[in-house]
Amino acid sequence: MSMNRKAVPDHRDTEALLAVLDSADRMPDAARLRARSYELLSLVPGSTVVDVGCGAGRAVAELGERGVHAVGVDPGPGMLAAARQRWPQAEFRRAGAEELPFADASVRGYRADKVFHVLREPARAVTEARRVLRPGGRIVLLGQDWDAIVIDSDDPALTRTIVQARADLLHTPRAGRQYRGLLLAGGFEDVTVEAHTSVFTDPAMLSLLVRLAESVCAGGAVDRDRADEWLAEQRRRAEAGRFLVAVPFFVASAGA
Repeated sequence: MSMNRKAVPDHRDTEALLAVLDSADRMPDAARLRARSYELLSLVPGSTVVDVGCGAGRAVAELGERGVHAVGVDPGPGMLAAARQRWPQAEFRRAGAEELPFADASVRGYRADKVFHVLREPARAVTEARRVLRPGGRIVLLGQDWDAIVIDSDDPALTRTIVQARADLLHTPRAGRQYRGLLLAGGFEDVTVEAHTSVFTDPAMLSLLVRLAESVCAGGAVDRDRADEWLAEQRRRAEAGRFLVAVPFFVASAGA
């Protein structure tokens, strides 16, 4: 019975996260960023590319359309179930970034999008990436800087508190700005870093702010009344066409 009780909130959490990811992935900026990551991988037709933390599998499907053997890896059974349902022809495996189900020097490309900020030890994931990549392989890391999200608001002090409190709940909220150092320390060569800022004005992205507010309330950083007032203002902005969220993304690439 206890396992069934746990499964219900886990399913709801997965569905809520999928809704946020789907809204973000549909934005033109997100599609361009994914395309840029595929370009930086220097894809070789027929070679194996792993997408670590693949979520619902959109990138795995898009990589497959580009002629490579793409394999999605994710530790979450809910996400993998969604990925397999959406992309039944694609390959998905359950595993975490620190322990990949691949032999040494067996893959040509490694991609991780919005993954490293949830890892306790990102350096371990970089070491594992180095292990599975063949000589001459490519790694591409993408991710937002959670401490630098910009939200237009009439209460900038409260907004700053919410953004920073949410960042502090993550294991490595500033992973994006650390990509270069992590890759260099991991023995990768020709490391490059790009910064892209995605600007969201679509009210669909309100779901992201709801998740921000709910998490900081649960963590005790902001009380419920203040969070509700802040969200009410954001909803008014969305209704009036004045909603704006800007998220800086770092994209790092290197050779094995």
